Amino acid sequence: MSVVITDETLWAILNDQLSDQEAQALVWQALGYVWDEQQSCWDATAVAEEWRQDYPEPPQFIESRPATVKLTRSIPAPYKQLLKEELGFGGYSINELIPRKTRRATIVNWLLAYRRQQGTAAH
Repeated sequence: MSVVITDETLWAILNDQLSDQEAQALVWQALGYVWDEQQSCWDATAVAEEWRQDYPEPPQFIESRPATVKLTRSIPAPYKQLLKEELGFGGYSINELIPRKTRRATIVNWLLAYRRQQGTAAH
């Protein structure tokens, strides 16, 4: 499955214009989680084993520090600075440094890495 991520969407996540659930859903889709309407549950068949083992259902990245740490660690080293390099994001101000915002930034950085790896850079 290919998730198309635009810069506009990424900025909406960073600027808190997209709900936490919508932001997380983009990562879930990219990881391979699919909602099965008929069974009323998540299908993790397409999710990589290292994610499926720890998270048989999509992790709540905004609420869960361990899930966010795993997300951060899964970003390949060459893509760790894409927030700055590709979006020109300078970070949050000191008074904005709260876990929820920093976790949203992690989601955006992961989505940028995903986009780069998929070769689907959509500006």
